[in-house]
Amino acid sequence: MKTLRKDWLVPSALVALTIVPALGGAARLAQLAGDATITPENARFFEAPLPVVLHIPVAILYGMLGAFQFSAGFRRRHRGWHRAAGRVLVPAGLIVALTGLWMTLSYPFAPGDGQLVYAERLVFGSAMLLSIILGVDAIRRRSFTEHGEWMTRAYAIGMGAGTQVFTHLPWFVLVDLKPDGLPRAIMMGLGWVINIAIAEWIIRRPARRPKMVHVTVS
Repeated sequence: MKTLRKDWLVPSALVALTIVPALGGAARLAQLAGDATITPENARFFEAPLPVVLHIPVAILYGMLGAFQFSAGFRRRHRGWHRAAGRVLVPAGLIVALTGLWMTLSYPFAPGDGQLVYAERLVFGSAMLLSIILGVDAIRRRSFTEHGEWMTRAYAIGMGAGTQVFTHLPWFVLVDLKPDGLPRAIMMGLGWVINIAIAEWIIRRPARRPKMVHVTVS
């Protein structure tokens, strides 16, 4: 029983981390589907809805489905599912990264964003894309551990929006609800940096290496 609880601890935490940005994304899609008032904050989405309409549902799928790849017990008990999920997660991750970069390059800056946030999105979006490509290359070479390491990094970057909720929370409580400039860039960057640091800690723990998550696509 304790083993089963331990198996579900990390996936449950990752699903919870996905929920807040998922709710925000769902609200954004409802705005686009309905007769919402166009404001400076959402005008860019109405002018070019395709990348955000692709990005949001696929990002939710990637976050929710990917969470179960971090349960070693679940993967052992459902090896067929693990392989099938991998075939979904790889293209989903590519879509998330590519549409994120598409929005960064094509949309005007959101209110409060600036050049530094723009650069962060380019860097981390490109890093997620490269991690998935390297992960796919590793699995084709049957290098399972390396594959798992790159896919773990990609997932960590993809979950940045969930962690950014928490990095922004102190500012929301203590200052205001609309950070901009350098504080905004710091809080955005911290969301990605924290996730990557945790991913690297997981990857480099000797006791964890034999159980490293991998997403088989072959």
